[in-house]
Amino acid sequence: MSTSILCAIDVSQPEVDRNVLLIADKLTRLDDARLDVITVVPDFGMSVVGSYFDRSFHDKAVAKSREMLNDFVSSTIGAEANAKVRHIVATGKAYEEILHAAREAGSDLIVIGSHKPELRDYLLGPNAARVVRHSKCSVYVVR
Repeated sequence: MSTSILCAIDVSQPEVDRNVLLIADKLTRLDDARLDVITVVPDFGMSVVGSYFDRSFHDKAVAKSREMLNDFVSSTIGAEANAKVRHIVATGKAYEEILHAAREAGSDLIVIGSHKPELRDYLLGPNAARVVRHSKCSVYVVR
């Protein structure tokens, strides 16, 4: 049985998510698992804001995100390891797309980052919390 790990990354915050990817890569190597890395582009099309953007804006955002994801993974874990990674760029709400990708891939583990809590805030970020709550597989939250 092959193990599959899904790592959720925000390509707009590489300095924050670099450690998330490094931990996912380490877990992948420990279990000889397949690594899938996902980033999610917001869907502006269904909101009032979306009416200000044409379809080409979304297509360009997805293409740029795909390029940024590939570059980020390659620079973080190396080109050789990156060649084995399945890169996923989804559009929509982050937590919904992460859960969907995990179900589709049959992921055994989701690795996701969460913001560092302030003194008054001891909760996970909203996306990480929803993924933890609704995932059918284990979730490793990186702080």
